[in-house]
Amino acid sequence: MIVAYFWTIKKRALPFALVAMALERFSLKSSKNVGFFKSLGTGKGETFTPQDADPLRWGLIAQVNDVEDFDRCFVVKQWRKNSISEFRAVLEPISSHGKWSKQEPFTPSVKKWDGQVVAITRARIKFIQNFRFWRAVPPVTSSLHDSSGLIAAIGIGEAPIGLQGTFSIWESSGALTDFAYRGEAHNAAIAATKKYSWYSEELFSRFALINVRGSINTKG
Repeated sequence: MIVAYFWTIKKRALPFALVAMALERFSLKSSKNVGFFKSLGTGKGETFTPQDADPLRWGLIAQVNDVEDFDRCFVVKQWRKNSISEFRAVLEPISSHGKWSKQEPFTPSVKKWDGQVVAITRARIKFIQNFRFWRAVPPVTSSLHDSSGLIAAIGIGEAPIGLQGTFSIWESSGALTDFAYRGEAHNAAIAATKKYSWYSEELFSRFALINVRGSINTKG
């Protein structure tokens, strides 16, 4: 099972967030309940440059054996204590292509699903390609946010530069497919990716949205 959290923190809790991002991996690595995990910063997902970053919203994605046990763990409790809103999504992988930190973290477990879906994209951008990538992104992000069937989308990343992605929620697999394979701007970006080889690593995963708590759009 995959669980994703996004927290909007209190302004005075920014020092906590920075320390947590640096140290919580030690607690998560020692947990028998946790497999793959990533602590995340977030942004508007419009330019994928440092100016996109939202210093008051942070996230965590983890593969866990017991979701409710993880919900009570020290790391989650500390984020909750320092937050003014919390979003949690419980997910099951439908498909996953590519790698994240040299791992294939999401093993598909759902064959048929007619409910809402989540897409997680992530890429490690070659440093010399950052500026070309940033110039190409605005048409794609405009297309994303205007897409029929999109419920919500935010940018995610492990670092301000070079490690970029999105977390988006869709009404259906069909709506996501229409954006991913039929949108003009997205197809142009795919062609440019092949031409310029922007990424040293990339991942595209689709999930069944099993359970959701809170709103990803809540800002407090």
